[in-house]
Amino acid sequence: MNETDFIWVNGKMVKWQDATTHVLTHSLHYGSGVFEGIRCYETSKGPAVFRLKEHIKRFFESAKLISIKVPYTQEQIIETVKEIVKVNKLKECYIRPITYYGYGKMGLDTKGAKVDVVVAAWPWGAYLGEDGLKNGIRAKISSYRRPHPKSVPIHAKTTGVYVNSTLAKMEALGEGFEEAVMLDYKGNVAECSGENIFIVKNGVLITPPLDLCLAGITRDSVIELAKKRGINVIEKAFQKEELLAADECFITGTAAEITPVREIDNTKIGTGTAGKITAMIQEEYKKVIHGNNKDYLKWLELI
Repeated sequence: MNETDFIWVNGKMVKWQDATTHVLTHSLHYGSGVFEGIRCYETSKGPAVFRLKEHIKRFFESAKLISIKVPYTQEQIIETVKEIVKVNKLKECYIRPITYYGYGKMGLDTKGAKVDVVVAAWPWGAYLGEDGLKNGIRAKISSYRRPHPKSVPIHAKTTGVYVNSTLAKMEALGEGFEEAVMLDYKGNVAECSGENIFIVKNGVLITPPLDLCLAGITRDSVIELAKKRGINVIEKAFQKEELLAADECFITGTAAEITPVREIDNTKIGTGTAGKITAMIQEEYKKVIHGNNKDYLKWLELI
C-alpha cells in the first residue's frame, strides 16, 4: 500500500501511522460498518473527484440501512474528502470513507455504541492491472452465491458482507483467474466480487437489474454514456449460458473502472479481446474522468 501523510479520523487529521483502532472495536468482530470507494483524477484544472456527491449520498444511505447514524452531514464529509486529497498533495488517488461502530461496547446490540468515521486517500493504479484494462481479464463463475436479499441489505456497502466477496475473489485467484462472477440465489448473474457486470449481444448492452446488484456509481455512469452514444441498454436478469454466449463482456467499478473480460470459465468471450462497444465506452469514460468532456464536468468536484 502506498502510504500518504494524513488520515482524517473523527474530525481530526492524524498521521497515517497513528490512525489505529482498538482490537475490541465492534466492527472488527461483527462487520458493523459501511464504506465507499471513490477516485480522484488529474485534469487540466487540477485534481477532481469523480461523482463525489453521489458516492457520499450512497455512503449515508448504506449507513442508514444498518442503523448507523453518521455524526456528520453529507456536506461535511464531502469537504473532508476534498481536504484529505489536498493535505496529502495528491493528483490522483483512491479515497476510502468508512463509518463503523467503534470501541466501547461488545455484543450484537449496538444501542449506545460509539460511531467512528474515517476518510483516507492514497495512490492506487489499475485495480486489475494495466494489461487487464487493455486486453481484458479472465474470470470464473464462483461457487459462492450472493446473499439472499432478505438476509442482508444488499444495497448497502457493508463491511461484514464483503467476506462473501473475499471468498469468491480468493477462490478465483487460487484457480488462476483474476476475478469472480457471482450468481444470486436463483442462479441469475448478479455481479462480480467487487464490480458490476455488463454484456453485449447483437449490439445491445445488457446488465443485471438493481434488485440483483449494488447500485454502482460507475455502472450508472456507463449506462448514461452508452445511451448518449445511441446504444440500446437493457437491465434484465440473465443466467450463465447467456453470459458465456455474449459478444462482449466488461465489468465496472470505482477501483476496476471499465475492465474488459476476455474469458469466463475457460470460455472465450466474443473474439477474446476488448470488443468494439467495450472499447468505445472505455474511451468515453476516460474522457469524462479527466475533464475532457464538457457535458460531464458536473460529475467532477475540483479540489
